[in-house]
Amino acid sequence: MGEPDFAYAIIGGGLAAVSAVEGIRELDKAGSILLLSQEKHLPYHRPPLTKQLWSGKKKVEDIFVKGQGFYDDNGVRLMLSTRAVAIDARRKTVTDDKGRTSRFNKLLLATGGSPKRLPIPGADLDGVCYYRYLDDYLATRPAAADGKSAVVIGGGFIGSEIAAALTLNHVAVTMIFHGACLCDRVFPAELGQAIQERYRQRGVNILSGDRPATISRAGGRWITRTANGRQVESDLVLVGVGIEPSASLAQAAGLRTDNGIVVNERLQTSHPDIFAAGDNALFPYQALGVSARVEHWDNALNQGKWAGRNMAGANDSFTHMPYFYSDLFEFGYEAVGDVDPRLETFADWEKPNDTGVVYYLRDGKVRGAMMCNVWDKVDAAREMIRKARRVEPRELAGAIR
Repeated sequence: MGEPDFAYAIIGGGLAAVSAVEGIRELDKAGSILLLSQEKHLPYHRPPLTKQLWSGKKKVEDIFVKGQGFYDDNGVRLMLSTRAVAIDARRKTVTDDKGRTSRFNKLLLATGGSPKRLPIPGADLDGVCYYRYLDDYLATRPAAADGKSAVVIGGGFIGSEIAAALTLNHVAVTMIFHGACLCDRVFPAELGQAIQERYRQRGVNILSGDRPATISRAGGRWITRTANGRQVESDLVLVGVGIEPSASLAQAAGLRTDNGIVVNERLQTSHPDIFAAGDNALFPYQALGVSARVEHWDNALNQGKWAGRNMAGANDSFTHMPYFYSDLFEFGYEAVGDVDPRLETFADWEKPNDTGVVYYLRDGKVRGAMMCNVWDKVDAAREMIRKARRVEPRELAGAIR
C-alpha cells in the first residue's frame, strides 16, 4: 500500500484534538498530522459558552484553544467544515464528506458528543436551540436581550449554567426539568434544594419534577406545554439534557463500543493503531477501579495529550483523575472522583450549603469530593481518593479546607 498520507490523523475539532497535537509533538517533531473538524471555527474551549462569555470576562476571540499559527507551526493539515464519514480500520484510511480518502499510520477519534434530542412534538422546530456549540452562543447572545424571556429545558450542568447566565443578563428564565432539584446527579438533595432556592430568589421560575410535552410557535412566540399541564410562553427555547457520545464512526468500523468508544489504559481502541479521547471515550478510571466516560474540560485536555503521546510511541497508562467545575451565580465548585449522590455523603460545611466540602463514600472509602466555594484543593482530594482507606465520616471534618 505504500507510505501513509499522514503519520497521524485526528477526527474532531475540540480540546482533546488540539491536546493530542501537543502530545504528538512532544515526542515526534516531524510526523505529518491531519485534523478533520466538522465545525467551521478553529477548536475552542466550551466552558466559556455558558460562563465567561456571558459575564463579559471573555470575548469570543479569547476562547480559541490555539490560533492559526499553532497549526501552521506544527505542520497540521487542518480541514475545517469537513466531516469524516467512514473509517476502514483494516486499510487504515479515513474518508470525508468531500470524497477524499486519506491513509494514516495512527488515528485518534476525538469526536466528542452531540446533544440529546427531545422526543416530543416540536422539538426539532427551527430555532429550538440544543445549546452546545459556539454557533449556538453567537445565535443566542443577540436574541437574549434585556427584558426577553427564555425556557431552559434541563436542570443539569448546561441547563443550570445557561439559566444563571441568562438571568444575569436580565432575561426572564423558566427552567423545566424532571429531577426533584437542580443538578440532582451530583448534588445531595439538601444542597440541590438550597441552590434551587437561590435561583428562585434571583427570579428564576423553576418547574421541577416536570418535563416538556410539546413545543410550538404562535405569534412569534414559543409555547412550551409540560406533562403536568403547565404552559409557558417565551422568546427563546434552549435545551441542555446531556449528550450522546459520538461513536457511530467507530461502530461502523468494527471497533468495540459501549456507551462510548471502549479504550484500554493506553487509550487504544480494539484496533491498536486507533485511539479515542475526550467525551466519547469509555476508559479504565484506574483510581476508582471502574470504566467511565467523563464529559468535562479537564478530561479532554489531559486525555487528548496522553493519547497523542501514546500515538507517538510513549505507551503510558492513563492515570489522570479529571476534575470538573461549575459556576452558578455566587456558588462555585470544583469536584473530582465519583460524585454520585446515591453514595453515602458527608458534608463538612464552614457555611451550610455554601462553603465547605462534600465527600462521597462507598464502603467507608472516599470515592469523590466536591469543594464548594473552596479553591485549589483538587490535588488534596485526589490524594485522599487514591489512598482509598476506610474512614469514619467524622474523621473528614477539616480534612480539606
